[in-house]
Amino acid sequence: MNTLEVEESGIAQTKKIQLKQGIMSGFPIMLGYFPIAITYGVLAAQSGLTLLELTGMSIFVYAGAAQFMGTNMLEIGAGAMEIIIATFVLNFRHFVMSLSFMNRARSFPLRWKFPISLLLTDESFSVASVKTEQTRQPNGSYFYLGMFMTAYLSWIIGSVFGGILGDIMPDSISQSLGIALYAMFIALLVPSVKIKYRYGLIAGIAMVFNYLFSFYLDEGWSIVVSTLLASFIGIFVIRGMTYA
Repeated sequence: MNTLEVEESGIAQTKKIQLKQGIMSGFPIMLGYFPIAITYGVLAAQSGLTLLELTGMSIFVYAGAAQFMGTNMLEIGAGAMEIIIATFVLNFRHFVMSLSFMNRARSFPLRWKFPISLLLTDESFSVASVKTEQTRQPNGSYFYLGMFMTAYLSWIIGSVFGGILGDIMPDSISQSLGIALYAMFIALLVPSVKIKYRYGLIAGIAMVFNYLFSFYLDEGWSIVVSTLLASFIGIFVIRGMTYA
């Protein structure tokens, strides 16, 4: 075996090690995602989405809170534009997370940055923020690929499983799973409120706006308009937090 072959063998071994470590790091995320994905699949199926449609949403959207919200908006008859705008506003934080992660992963080849950033979620970003040493290691991109793909595939598989269950599960049980929508948003909100109470104030403002607008707009546009207005007000509230 010549020197070149030895080097190639070493690189391949490093890639396998990084990939394996990434999969192991993604395993806890998988355990958290799978039951939530099943719940999403059940609710989506009960809302009238086909197995192909709800699976496609998990593949192309891959955002738990947005998928729950989108499913609920479809159920109340919201239009495509309303769902797109609401999803964009809700998921805007992903731009910030992606930029933050890519700032750490500046050494990664360009071909890796785009697909990895698409697989970022709140949970995987939290783990990646702790495990930063791989951004400086040879073939560290394989570590994040393994971790993010483990979480991604678990979400898709859980959605499919939930979609199949949704067709055979009694309505009385599936309707009780609707609480998962509220639990999802509370889980996203509570950590922020613990840091600064004003984040809770913004959520409260959005709730009041949604209640008031529901008298004049259909439910879909009421959600969109109240979210946009509360977000706009939130800019000044958070700015006040910064300079207070």
